[in-house]
Amino acid sequence: MPDEPEVAGLLALLLLTESRRASRIRPDGSLALLGEQDRSGWDRSLIEEGQGIVRACLRRNHPGPYQLQAAINAVHADAPTIDQTAWSQIVALYDHLLAVAPTPIVALNRAIAIGEVQGAATALALVDELDLDNYQPFHATRADLLRRLNRNNEAAAAYERAAAMAPTDAEREFLKLGGRSRRPTTSTQ
Repeated sequence: MPDEPEVAGLLALLLLTESRRASRIRPDGSLALLGEQDRSGWDRSLIEEGQGIVRACLRRNHPGPYQLQAAINAVHADAPTIDQTAWSQIVALYDHLLAVAPTPIVALNRAIAIGEVQGAATALALVDELDLDNYQPFHATRADLLRRLNRNNEAAAAYERAAAMAPTDAEREFLKLGGRSRRPTTSTQ
């Protein structure tokens, strides 16, 4: 289905997601967040292929959910470091995605990006409007935002809730440690 933009968008999303797979878990089995990942370990050939597909999708100008998710991943892949991420561009893409796919999970991810642009308080206000009590990333996001706002008791409770719902041992361990790595991270950023 080479002429179906959403099929191409899904392929691009899969390629861009796979390009970072090896960097998500450290050799000791602990979780490496996006900002902690060694970007030199990202598969540049998969990124280039995915970004090429995203560019072709954008030229068609019929964005759908997969294409927009792929475009968000392409922006992340463009940044040499987490601090150099074009967060405003990611927010704009999430605005588009929320218009096309108005789900609470998209709204949660949009709030995370807004937090990088406008701060944790703004993001937390958006997150607290969502009805996602049975969704583990909701509690992990709230925990991180509360920690960033120095609301430590509330953050601890949110981390505990998120850890209880975590699907993997690495995520559970990370959340039990209050969103901090077991050891200082080494990064090429």
